[in-house]
Amino acid sequence: MPADAARYLRPTGVERAFGRVLAALVRFGLVRGHFWVLEVRGRRSGRTISLPVDVLEMAGRRFLVSARGETNWVRNARSAGEVALVRAGRRERCAVREVGAAERPAILKAYLDRFAAEVQRFFPVAKGSPAAAFRDLAPRYPVFELLPPGT
Repeated sequence: MPADAARYLRPTGVERAFGRVLAALVRFGLVRGHFWVLEVRGRRSGRTISLPVDVLEMAGRRFLVSARGETNWVRNARSAGEVALVRAGRRERCAVREVGAAERPAILKAYLDRFAAEVQRFFPVAKGSPAAAFRDLAPRYPVFELLPPGT
C-alpha cells in the first residue's frame, strides 16, 4: 500500500454539524434524492455510527466510496462486514465487500461524475476525467460493494 493510501481528510466542525442535520432529514424522508444514512457498528465502542452517504448505482451493482479516505466508517465496515442504509424510515441491511484497487478506477470515475457537486473537492482530478486518471489514486479511496445480507 502506498504511503499516501492511509490518508484521511478530517471534516471541519461545520461539516460535522451539517452532516448530522442532513442525516436526520434523510432519515425522516425530508430530503429526497440519492442520499442515504449509513449506519455501522463501531469496532471498539460497539456504538452505531451514522452519517449521510452517496450510494453509487453502476451496472446493476451498488457501491459506497469514501471520498475522505481511511475514515472510521471504513475501518468499522471492514471489521463488521455489514452496514445498514436508512432513508425515509426504511432500513436496509447490507453485507460489504471491499473492492480491490485494480477494480476501483471505473467506480471512482462514475462516483465523481455523478456526485461532483458534493465530492469534487476531495479528488485531484476533474469530473469527466478518464478512468485511467484514477489508477494511481485508487488505493487512497476505499470502495465497498453493497451485497445482500449474509453474502
